[in-house]
Amino acid sequence: MTTPSYPCPYCAAPFGSHEALKAHVVAGHGAEPLPKPHGLIALTVNGERHEHTVEPNTTLYTLIHDRMGLTGAKMFCDRGACGSCTVIMDGRPVLSCMTLAIECDGKTVETIEGVAAAKHPLIETYVKHHCMQCGYCTPGFVVTAKALLDKNPDPTEEEIREALAGNLCRCGTYPQHPRAVTEAAGLLQGGRHEKG
Repeated sequence: MTTPSYPCPYCAAPFGSHEALKAHVVAGHGAEPLPKPHGLIALTVNGERHEHTVEPNTTLYTLIHDRMGLTGAKMFCDRGACGSCTVIMDGRPVLSCMTLAIECDGKTVETIEGVAAAKHPLIETYVKHHCMQCGYCTPGFVVTAKALLDKNPDPTEEEIREALAGNLCRCGTYPQHPRAVTEAAGLLQGGRHEKG
């Protein structure tokens, strides 16, 4: 792992830490406030604030999966075509493999770990209705369904199918998903739509 380099925005001299750079800018250039270091982002993930220095080509998937250890999002296609890496960013489902981490500065991100920690009813209904076989695609489906229910608490089956249309399941569990989402919607509304 390389030591991060913080170049001076005025003279391009490199420094090993943001504090050293700040001291240099104040002493050598008489300038304040110091601009934010290149590539430094701050985002809230599952309710916790994080700061990371990222390269321009670092994806949100790489940041949350490889650097933060949130391994629930899965890399299936790495082309934005399958939905397995879906997370919720500022209330919208996004493909983390196609989202640059640098674009996430100031954003709020929710991963499947956050959905599970909150004990969202989707976790229970997805298990009850056998919405997975290998389970690889399941986190993306659950996160996408949660984003739908946050926006539309009582979706029709057609609306559920449309919302989940970007998520692929190689095991073919598609018929079960609307049942699970409908039941979770009912549980969130106090028991409506429950099925045995």
